[in-house]
Amino acid sequence: MQTYFWIKSLHIVFVMAWIAGAFYLPRILINIVEDGGNPAVRERLLLMGRRLYRFGHVMFGLAVVAGLVLWMGYRVIPDFPTMVGSGTGWMHAKLLLVAVMFAMYILEGRQLKAVARGGAMPSTKLLRIRNELPVLILLVIVWLVLAKPF
Repeated sequence: MQTYFWIKSLHIVFVMAWIAGAFYLPRILINIVEDGGNPAVRERLLLMGRRLYRFGHVMFGLAVVAGLVLWMGYRVIPDFPTMVGSGTGWMHAKLLLVAVMFAMYILEGRQLKAVARGGAMPSTKLLRIRNELPVLILLVIVWLVLAKPF
């Protein structure tokens, strides 16, 4: 059972690290729009964004690996609780929301790459909306994990 708690702890830490990137990447895009045309600031923000995007991908990958072990570990690790079977419909909803959140993360990364190539930026209003959506999605994900409503 200790193995389960260690893997679950790692999963939570990796998810938190990825979520930090998912929260901050849109903020970097907002700062690029509002940089006032200062090329040094813009280059610094682009560098920060690229590094954060890469870090987020690594953390997401590690979170997925730990999540798969949590999901299927009962087959190979003794005393591992199962996450498969009846009463785990909440997991499907959670995974759907994680996929939506990851798609949004990819969208932000593509936007960052487009800006680096000189592409147009959306309005700050749209970027601010995109900045808040991950918070709302995360709230629903956490509720699903804790309440396990179905």
